[in-house]
Amino acid sequence: MNHKRGFTLIELLVVLAILAMLAAVVAPRVMNALGSSKVKTARIQLEDLGAALDLYRLDVGHYPADLEALVINDGAQGWNGPYLKKRQVPTDPWGNAFRYRFPGEHAGYDLLSLGADGKPGGRGEDADLLSWE
Repeated sequence: MNHKRGFTLIELLVVLAILAMLAAVVAPRVMNALGSSKVKTARIQLEDLGAALDLYRLDVGHYPADLEALVINDGAQGWNGPYLKKRQVPTDPWGNAFRYRFPGEHAGYDLLSLGADGKPGGRGEDADLLSWE
């Protein structure tokens, strides 16, 4: 008795169809979670940069003219930095530079990320993240 064991072509196609349906349901959720985690990361980075700016102000007496002053002494008297652990100004999770304005229009300084699209405005992952909100 010689019985060959294996799967038929129909059985393989059914399994592939089930896997494709699962991927179609799961993939958007995974991508959405990835996008929301980048937004959360950007908010944390804004808070960290804000804390570093406040420390700089406590040491020097005013906010810096640009974010580079947090890692490189720009000649400010009382500078006790670097104020960022990695000794470099981070980019947002989408690879864009944080926008910094001193004096600020909304607070002592304005710090923001333009979101995933790198343009003002937007919704969802493209929305601007602002330090004053």
